[in-house]
Amino acid sequence: MAQGIITICGDAIEEMKKIPDASVKLVATDPPYNLNKDYGKSKDNFKFEDYLKFSREWLKEAERVLTDDGSLYVFMGMRYISYVYMILEKELKMSFNSWITWHYTQGIGKTRGFSPRHDDILFFTKDAENFTFNLDSIRIPQKYFRNVNNMSGANPGNVWEFSHVHYCNKNRKKHPTQKPEALFERIILASSNEGDTVLDPFTGSGTSLRVCQQLNRNAIGIDINSDYIKMTNERLSENFSGFDSFDERKNRDKFDCFQAKDVKQLNLF
Repeated sequence: MAQGIITICGDAIEEMKKIPDASVKLVATDPPYNLNKDYGKSKDNFKFEDYLKFSREWLKEAERVLTDDGSLYVFMGMRYISYVYMILEKELKMSFNSWITWHYTQGIGKTRGFSPRHDDILFFTKDAENFTFNLDSIRIPQKYFRNVNNMSGANPGNVWEFSHVHYCNKNRKKHPTQKPEALFERIILASSNEGDTVLDPFTGSGTSLRVCQQLNRNAIGIDINSDYIKMTNERLSENFSGFDSFDERKNRDKFDCFQAKDVKQLNLF
């Protein structure tokens, strides 16, 4: 196990109860969507009301362990995201910040109805005004230039396009819902600082912890499946050669829409 990274095998709710109040800067997690996925030693096939109860209980613990300036990002599928939103805003009184859409290029094929091509991520904060958001750490090159633009880059917006971690990718693990590292990279850079503690109560294949390790964050990862905890620990010990995904907009030429004379008028050189 890497220094500053703690992995725990156990029930998420019970293990979260052991974490002190206001001790975590960021909760970023991809919980079961209740889509009957097979997670080896558990399946997310709750009855409707039982799933809402489960969601309510772990979200309550997440809100409790967050610092007063802490943030929460929760991945969620379409069927239950509105209910999770209501729990966070109406019951836990957290402050809504953003509804992020992760658009991916490949997904489940359907013949009766439209094939899904996105997941969503809810971004809430414990306080509406006092929270960390490091915009400069996640800027992407401008597509076009105007005088009002910040030439160090633009806000990436709330629609993120990253491909799935394909089964032929060398970083692909034996986990049914592994997320691209770039998703967690952007979240962790934006809403925490080096040395902060990040909690993922459904760590799965260990993506969030691997990213925390490389970004000098402390992290706590919980999973009920001992095989996934072993997988995560092995992943943390592997050599690092770069994240398994990135925002292709980072390859933009900042001045790709300029004539040479226009660049000179900027007085940047």
